[in-house]
Amino acid sequence: MTEAVRTREEIEAEIDAARRRLASNVEGLINQVHPKAIVANTVADARTFAEGTFEQAKAQVVDQRGNLRVERVALLAAAAGGAVTFVLIVRSILRGR
Repeated sequence: MTEAVRTREEIEAEIDAARRRLASNVEGLINQVHPKAIVANTVADARTFAEGTFEQAKAQVVDQRGNLRVERVALLAAAAGGAVTFVLIVRSILRGR
């Protein structure tokens, strides 16, 4: 195989292009590990997680039409009432000692 003969200008152009790509890659890495970028990415991830969790919770008590699922709301209210009753009973027992 014969290699194509490159001129000095072609070699310099390739080196210059490689230098620009390398500089761009280094700049991108610096931007990724910068503390402000890390904070922004973490906040965005947390926001996405919270929105997804909220939508999942909302789907448990609201149907596809936007109406409340009364049976599920009643179960949640009963569970909350039971928890409050439990805390009050334990509190009264502990105060009685």
